[in-house]
Amino acid sequence: MNCGPLCEAINEVTEGYQGKDFSHLGMVYIKNDSIFVIEAAGKAVKITPYETFKTYTKEEMFVGRLKRKYRKYIPEAISFSLQQVGVPYDDEYLYDNGKYYCSEIIYDAFLHSYKKPLFDLVPMTFKSPKSNEYFEVWTDYYEKLKMEIPEGQLGCNPGGISTSDKLRIIGTLR
Repeated sequence: MNCGPLCEAINEVTEGYQGKDFSHLGMVYIKNDSIFVIEAAGKAVKITPYETFKTYTKEEMFVGRLKRKYRKYIPEAISFSLQQVGVPYDDEYLYDNGKYYCSEIIYDAFLHSYKKPLFDLVPMTFKSPKSNEYFEVWTDYYEKLKMEIPEGQLGCNPGGISTSDKLRIIGTLR
């Protein structure tokens, strides 16, 4: 997903599958013969046709699948996610504030279906690993929101989910 300097800052501080950068993710949802992606993007949680979702990037997209022993939790995770359609996008990137960012909806969907965390929450950082100073893009971003940078707050990110031992990356799409 092309979100410019914010994505670049996220990529600097998160590690994805095989060292790749991940700035967005969603959950595949098949209805009848149509493929959709449930995602938190733009203004809210929404259902996006796969054909639209794949236009978000010119890079390869990675496809992950839960390992067999966790797959039984998928239908309830999808059901939970569908019930969240219309919930506002979490511009603040704060976990559990009644809004969702992309990896947060996935985290909560499986928390709901698995009844305990399937993926990990980790302390978030908005600082450059090179200087230990906040990225300017985050300083400006949170100033506009009139809030403190949530340094150290627990959260999740697409890269972290991509490296989970609960799933396997099964391929790529262009």
